[in-house]
Amino acid sequence: MNLLNNFLFIALPYIAIVVFFVGAIYRYRATGFKYSALSSQFIEGGGIYIFAVLFHWGILVVFLGHLIAFLFPETTLIWHSSTVRLIADEIVIFTFGLSVLIGLTALFIRRLSRPRLWVVTSRMDIVIELLLLAQIILGLWIALGYRWGYYWFATDLSPYLWSILKLNPQIDAVSAMPWVIKTHIVGAFVILGMIPFTRLVHFLVAPFHYIWRPYQQVIWYWDRKRVRDPASVWTQTRPRNN
Repeated sequence: MNLLNNFLFIALPYIAIVVFFVGAIYRYRATGFKYSALSSQFIEGGGIYIFAVLFHWGILVVFLGHLIAFLFPETTLIWHSSTVRLIADEIVIFTFGLSVLIGLTALFIRRLSRPRLWVVTSRMDIVIELLLLAQIILGLWIALGYRWGYYWFATDLSPYLWSILKLNPQIDAVSAMPWVIKTHIVGAFVILGMIPFTRLVHFLVAPFHYIWRPYQQVIWYWDRKRVRDPASVWTQTRPRNN
């Protein structure tokens, strides 16, 4: 058991981190134009919007909740010393976790049930979506079965994760945790290592600068009815590069 714990909670995290950074850099330099999610909305847009919103906003809030507890464990413990705040935050995280499950499940079913979407679907897409579904289900299971996760995350998991980054792994606390929590931790590292080989890599080049950039003014010079008429010529001038 000690050998298994050493592999899962010491060797695996370092393997995942190295593969993530090396793989992401190599893929960007070798195939920069494929550093995207290969959007399927262009091929089949029916029913994607609401489920995409549920998935993306849900996973963003859940990730930020985990990140805050990791980066600021002492502040997290102080903030959640209030029972009201602790319960409220648990409800919020669980609700957004459910939204991730609903959104991802619907998007996964849509991908499997629409033949046209197989054009932009790879085997790794199926694998990573199944792993994400399993990870979300485990997270919701933990939230229901092992309450007040903010406390034990800040007191046990956060020190363990920091010890990994400090190259001095301390796995005593994490090794003693229930198997469902340990599986959730291992799943997180597996997904981290797989990111460079899947569509998830696109979050590394997400256009977050759009949030603070100035508004872009778009002026429409063409008559809309004429543009949308199939009989209209697509351009009035000869392209300069021909």
